[in-house]
Amino acid sequence: MAGPGKFSPKLGAQPHGIDIEQALLSCCILEGGQESMPLCIQRRVSADSFYLPWHRLLFQEMLALYHLGKPLDEVMLKDALAAKGLLDKVGGAPYLAQLCSRIDTHAHLEYIIGRIRDYELIRRVVATASGLAAEAPSRLDDVPSFLGQAEEKIFAISQDILQETAVSIDVPLQRAVQNVQFLLQHRGDLLGVGSGFVDLDRLTSGFQRGEMVVIAARPSMGKTSLALNIAEHNIAPPPGKKPVPTLFFSLEMGAEQLAMRMICSRAGMGTLKMRNSFVSRESQADLLRCAETLRGAPLWIDESSNLHILELRARARRVHGKQRLGLIIVDYLQLIAGMDSRVGREQQIAEISRGIKAMAKELQVPVLVLSQLNRDSERENRRPRLSDLRESGAIEQDADVVLLLAKVRDRDDEPAEEGQIALRELILAKQRNGPTGVITLAFDRELTKFQNYGERGDGTAG
Repeated sequence: MAGPGKFSPKLGAQPHGIDIEQALLSCCILEGGQESMPLCIQRRVSADSFYLPWHRLLFQEMLALYHLGKPLDEVMLKDALAAKGLLDKVGGAPYLAQLCSRIDTHAHLEYIIGRIRDYELIRRVVATASGLAAEAPSRLDDVPSFLGQAEEKIFAISQDILQETAVSIDVPLQRAVQNVQFLLQHRGDLLGVGSGFVDLDRLTSGFQRGEMVVIAARPSMGKTSLALNIAEHNIAPPPGKKPVPTLFFSLEMGAEQLAMRMICSRAGMGTLKMRNSFVSRESQADLLRCAETLRGAPLWIDESSNLHILELRARARRVHGKQRLGLIIVDYLQLIAGMDSRVGREQQIAEISRGIKAMAKELQVPVLVLSQLNRDSERENRRPRLSDLRESGAIEQDADVVLLLAKVRDRDDEPAEEGQIALRELILAKQRNGPTGVITLAFDRELTKFQNYGERGDGTAG
């Protein structure tokens, strides 16, 4: 691909990868910058990471558009460059057009960024070594000091490039001691984010930071309702408890629907009843009062559909950067799009599952993700089990906690109409760091609300 000018011998002497630079710039434009720019920033890619001067100008302008919150596409980039008189310096509109068609997928974004950083590292090492070689003859009288400075310069490069992943045992050991001390001093208190269901919290001690928690069920079992109940418990907790900032990815339902369900559940009024019958003034006042209690609650709802895992992680990262989150909920895993439609769905689900687990570890928050179960448990008339997780065993492998929601077995009295209470089993089928077990919950189908089994209308256990 032609650039704004020919390469000079000096330019070509440094280690560089023109194709990989073009691929990253094309990636950013193709993807719109939502995932690529935050990832570039996280991996410390800057304008100086590019070898060609016009690529530096292009990336610098992309960063400027990203920080301004503007869409990153070919038209916006061209207009921004033209406004600053830089369009000709980057090869003009023809070069931008060629650049945009350089790749057709950004599935290999992380690899491309890694290669960009590798070239930058080598160039910095070469430049440092050249400087040291030029300086060496004049330092014959002070060799120990010169070697120390040389070592510092090389070490500074590695520190800037490499991410610290290994930590001394002292760090996690201190955290473990603090957790033990907390448990001894606060018997019965939760270490993590509570669910609002006493039996579940007793088994898990709350959802822990960095955990991937899966709630799986067949359709119409109430998994979205359960997730909403957990969200409501955390954003509007009982007196004396601090609210937990929560991000809810709703890939199936709209934000307005979720808000309506939350208000009606809190007011003790079914959405169907509200739509189809007269609502008294007293009930209207209750609805408004409940809506007011939720106003300003630390809940963010992203109702985007057809998100892929990189986009979802980028959006979570942005919200987390503005307001440190304590909980992320994803409804639901099978609705997340695969990065590459050419591979099988099982491989796509495995990639999505790994991405969700990586997001939990990166942001250090529990991520509660809803998932579907296959039909085997229904056909065989048994409790669901881990092998029933739909489409991929990777979900079972990546998850720290797996909760399976199902009807109570050996009961023929499942209510046929709303307004009646159904019983549900919440099977704690996997817990990496704790026991498993079965919890019974009461599900009010009219209010789409779960309660502790035996809980009275006033919210206390009976």
